This record gives sequence, structure tokens and C-alpha cells, in this order.
Amino acid sequence: MEFIVSENFVRIGVFVTVFATMAIFELWSPRLEREELRGAYRSRRWLTNISLVVISSVAMRVLLPVAAGGAAAYAQNRGWGLFNALHVDPVVAGLLSFVLLDFAIWLEHVASHKIPLLWQIHKMHHADTAIDVTTGLRFHPFEIVLSMLWKMLIVIVLGPPVVAVLVFEVVLNATSMFNHSNVRLPLRADMLIRRFLVTPDMHRVHHSTISDETDSNYGFNLPIWDKMFKTYVDQPRLGHEAIEIGLKEYRDERPSGLLWSLALPLRRK
Repeated sequence: MEFIVSENFVRIGVFVTVFATMAIFELWSPRLEREELRGAYRSRRWLTNISLVVISSVAMRVLLPVAAGGAAAYAQNRGWGLFNALHVDPVVAGLLSFVLLDFAIWLEHVASHKIPLLWQIHKMHHADTAIDVTTGLRFHPFEIVLSMLWKMLIVIVLGPPVVAVLVFEVVLNATSMFNHSNVRLPLRADMLIRRFLVTPDMHRVHHSTISDETDSNYGFNLPIWDKMFKTYVDQPRLGHEAIEIGLKEYRDERPSGLLWSLALPLRRK
């Protein structure tokens, strides 16, 4: 119980700090300036996207209260997992765990686009007709629970240090808000940062309505996986100023509604 309280404190603290920082950065230096990112439409989108993360958090606490960190502690106490069985140095095990967990999330993201049932759930994230810091929170509760089950399975198999899992979860949440944010980075800074971290310009390509661009740049943290598996696209075909965000079949205000978004996975094609 003490571990869960400490983990929640760290996660919430980092979440609030990163969210506030990126939201201010978006106001100060926006990459795109469109109707969906202003006024009443923006307010409705924000209310929906923030409500989704609240609902998902409640669902997680009810269905999987221990989450990945708890699974790591459980595995560690029982000597389960590859790193525990091989008595790998904790520092080495922590670094390897971060990289392998990141690959697992990249693989999950690819599967969410390739497997029809998973895409039916994941497409709610892509239905957003704009992209900003709140889009990094816009995941269906079904997807959040399935993703956590996947991470818990990987954690049990690897047996990583508990602190490594906590760090990975916090970083993943922070980078999701960063690379979905509507911020303008200097070109040189973007090209430098994307060598080791997915940038907003890089991930924005993934939210294009053009299918082969949607089928690219799956990473949240490390860009190496997209480059290694040839799914990396440097820039959108239409350029960032003209890029269309979302899904072609939902080019209206429906995705900004909370009930519509929650019901989307249950709708027939």
C-alpha cells in the first residue's frame, strides 16, 4: 500500500508539471493555429480528452490497482523473471528494462493499428481532429487496461527492478504529452532531439489522415524502433502547416464529444 501511494504521488506530480509546461509552451509558441485549437471547440476537446484520462485512471484503480510497478514488486519478491533468475546487476537490469519495455510499447502500438479488434479501440485516439497536449491523454479506457495487462506480462517475464518500471511509466506518460503537443521547436533543435527522443513534429506525422503516414512513427519515447523497422517518416507529405489531422471518416465535431468517443469502439464500421 505504501508503494502504491508513493507511486501515485510521483506520477501525479510529474503529470501536472509536464502538462502545465506543455500547455503554456503551446500558448507561447504554437506549431499549428487552427479553429480546432482555439475557442469553444478547443475547450470542448480539452474537456473530453481530460475526462477520458480521469475515467481511465478510475478504471485502472478498480480493475488493476497494483499496475506494472506492483507486478514488478511481486516478481521481485518471488524471484520471477529473467533478470531475477540470472541475478543481473540492478543498474544493468534497469537500463535494459527501460529499453525492452519501450520496444514492447512500440510493438503494442503497431499491433493496435494492424489487428482489427485493437484498431477498433485505438482509433478513438486518432479520431481527434486536432493534436495538442491533451491528445496525449486521449486513450479509451479499454485500451489503457489492455495496455497495462500487456506491460504487466512483460514485467513478470523480465523481472525488472521496481524503480525502473516506475521511471518508465512516468517517462512514458510525460513523453506522450510532449510529442503530442502543439509546440514549435526550432528546426535544428527538432532534428537533434529526434535522434534520441520522439519529437512533436515526428509524431504529428502519425496522426495524418493519409494512411501510409498513419502507418509510421509509432514510437512514444525512442525513435530507434521506427528507424530499425523502416516505419520512420521524416516529414508529412503536405507539410506541417497543411497536414490534415484525424481520420477521414470523422472530419466533423463528433470526436470532440465525450459520449461519442467512449462509444466509438462499440460502433459498427
